Amino acid sequence: MLDLIIIGAGPIGLACAIEAKKAELNYLIIEKGVLVNSLFNFPSNMTFFSTSQLLEIGDVPFISHNDKPTRRESLEYYRRVYDSWQLKAHFYESVESLSPLTEGYELTTSKNVYQTKGVAVATGFYDTIRKLNIPGEQLPKVKHYYKEPHPYIGQKVLVVGAANSACDVALELYYKGAEVTMAIRKPEINTRVKYWIKPNIENRIKEGTIKAYFNTTVEEITENRVVLVTPEGKVELENDFVMAMTGYLPNFQLLEKLGIQLEGEYKRPIQHTETLETNLPNVYVAGVVSAGLQTSKLFIENTRIHAAMIVGELVNRGLCKK
Repeated sequence: MLDLIIIGAGPIGLACAIEAKKAELNYLIIEKGVLVNSLFNFPSNMTFFSTSQLLEIGDVPFISHNDKPTRRESLEYYRRVYDSWQLKAHFYESVESLSPLTEGYELTTSKNVYQTKGVAVATGFYDTIRKLNIPGEQLPKVKHYYKEPHPYIGQKVLVVGAANSACDVALELYYKGAEVTMAIRKPEINTRVKYWIKPNIENRIKEGTIKAYFNTTVEEITENRVVLVTPEGKVELENDFVMAMTGYLPNFQLLEKLGIQLEGEYKRPIQHTETLETNLPNVYVAGVVSAGLQTSKLFIENTRIHAAMIVGELVNRGLCKK
């Protein structure tokens, strides 16, 4: 019988494991992918909006070359955290179900069955794509994750979206030699785009080097073309690739599978404000997943405290030696 199973090996999942280890809890992290899987899927040249200091966990210093660290520096940092604390984790293992026992829960994964007194769900939101739900979205040319510009040199690329990811991708592709068009659902670039990116993308659109269709949706994608619905009517464009930078969602399917209830239009997991306990006794949410669809409200820096809140509550309930 474990004291705590942590679902997700992202920064907040690691923070939960560190607090559990400090409290001498018998814990285990279960991760369906790799260590900090969401960060691993970020674009290769991405730079964080937050400073390295705000991303620190476990009293391990995060030293980066610049004020805002890169994806590569972040992956190295969280590897160092994982090694420094000698955390216990199982990777490439998906959670399938959670069943109540007389005491605690039985948690079934793709590889094993565990018994645990408590569960902390720290699955973030970057692993579940927000689909366009249009014909042709299943084609290999449509990408919901972007890594690097090299495969798209000399190609006609449609970037769908106008938030940080879409603007980053559009600019990098343009500078590396792709012919970039943007399809933007609203009348302007998202106001929350990073302050050093927003003027750049707006100037490229203004000068016409990046073509942008505002108040526009994508109706269909074919092997060689895309169909856009614009205020002036439908437009067909020759196209080689579509970068659907339309955002990501919490894994609601997993939450419902576990039995965690969601509430309101934002599908926020029901949770106690001070303990983060859900409708299930001793089952908690940690990190950005606790915000439901309001993913822009929470980040690593303002959810690091969740780890101490959850483990502190388990300590108060007598689930550890201290």
